[in-house]
Amino acid sequence: MTSRHRWGWASRVELSTAWLEWLVLGAGHELMLFASVGILLIGLDDLLFDALWLATRRGRPSDSVDTPPLDGRFAVFVPAWDEAAVLPAMLRRTLAAWEGEDVRLYVGCYPNDAATLFAVSPLIARDRRLRLVIGARNGPTTKGDNLNRLWAALGEDERAESMRFAAVVLHDAEDHVHPGELALYRRYLGENAMVQIPVVPLVARSARWIGGHYGDEFAEAHGKELVVRSRLGMPLPSAGVGCALTRTALALLAIERGGDPFRCDSLTEDYEVGMVIGAYGLGARFVEAIGPGGDRIVSRGTFPGVVDAAVKQKARWVAGIALAGWDHLGWPGSRQPGDGLSSGRAWLARWMLWRDRRAPLAALVLLAAYAGLIVTAIGWAGQELLGWTAVPLGDAMRLLLAFNAMLLGWRMAIRARFTARWYGWREAALALPRAFVANVIAMLAARRAVMLYWRMLRSGEVVWDKTEHVDNEGAPGDAFARVAAR
Repeated sequence: MTSRHRWGWASRVELSTAWLEWLVLGAGHELMLFASVGILLIGLDDLLFDALWLATRRGRPSDSVDTPPLDGRFAVFVPAWDEAAVLPAMLRRTLAAWEGEDVRLYVGCYPNDAATLFAVSPLIARDRRLRLVIGARNGPTTKGDNLNRLWAALGEDERAESMRFAAVVLHDAEDHVHPGELALYRRYLGENAMVQIPVVPLVARSARWIGGHYGDEFAEAHGKELVVRSRLGMPLPSAGVGCALTRTALALLAIERGGDPFRCDSLTEDYEVGMVIGAYGLGARFVEAIGPGGDRIVSRGTFPGVVDAAVKQKARWVAGIALAGWDHLGWPGSRQPGDGLSSGRAWLARWMLWRDRRAPLAALVLLAAYAGLIVTAIGWAGQELLGWTAVPLGDAMRLLLAFNAMLLGWRMAIRARFTARWYGWREAALALPRAFVANVIAMLAARRAVMLYWRMLRSGEVVWDKTEHVDNEGAPGDAFARVAAR
């Protein structure tokens, strides 16, 4: 190779290296800038809510109620599709826990779900408190459609028996109910249209990293988020389990929706029911209470312990709440002028909705942050190996990064505090590295949610994208459950 050729080859290599240096360092800087601004905005949003939680703790309302307890029979709606593995055990536990209560369990199944039908039929035949409802259409439809079938069956029973139910309780096919749950509902439904109790995930030791992040998130959401909304009298989203609604409130929703209280075209019909009840100005309350045995009255249930199932479940939540929920609910003032709220309370309600709907934006910020870290690491390697020149950080960027680090430290401390409250400090320590797992699942779920929402818009069809459940009969024996029961 001649010297001229060698010089030309070296020039091309130098040019390509310079181009790569510009791309890597420039992209890393821009990604980190975008992520830092996004983290700042979301962090300030969380910090403001934390301040609101601390401020409202001083004015915590009394647990006393001025109205007499709600009397009458309770209906429990248990929608089911492909739940043969868990539903029989759940029904046995529930009937045993609520022995002597004036209650009837409506179990919603499908004609093409033979496994579930065969699994529950012996129980249905033996206990008059169980009512099997088989829909006319093959499944899966949607959970809202299944619940509406149960609502129709309830109405048929009322007409046939010349009676009227007092309230409807919502539970899933894998739940562990509390013996004092119905008594709590009776106490607070006398002056509220809806009552929600804490939901505590049961997590097996083998699923501590994937399933454990649900425990961290629910501990904070049901220890702070719903508590603040309840104290401020804001619309309260239903969790779909551990939730009771007066029959009158559901009848009001049914009148608006042509006879069906639950939306059939929603992936999160439970969330929407709670928000619409709040839009009507009806009372809703989140209640943390201690049972007669000294344990907390909560609804316990299993959550996914593998990545695919967790992404699938969270994608349904994001698509239903942050994307389709925007279409169905709008913003306060879009249903009717003011929605019965003053200007200040309307803006407060909009802020709460924004927090519910920010998941896709938060996932985008997280993606930019992790991508920026990877590209920045490549840039550091280039500086060491290829002599690249680092992009200088200005004083403003340094200050932004330092402030974000303090916000992150505060965020992790708050998360650990609520996890410790439910599960102890050993699990609280694991909540910190589990935050990375939660972030990865959130990013994957946001991507799937956008695709799911796009398919919903194109096809006009909504299908029950349910999570597979496993037998959790032995769940109360693991570490998470023992702490949750205290």
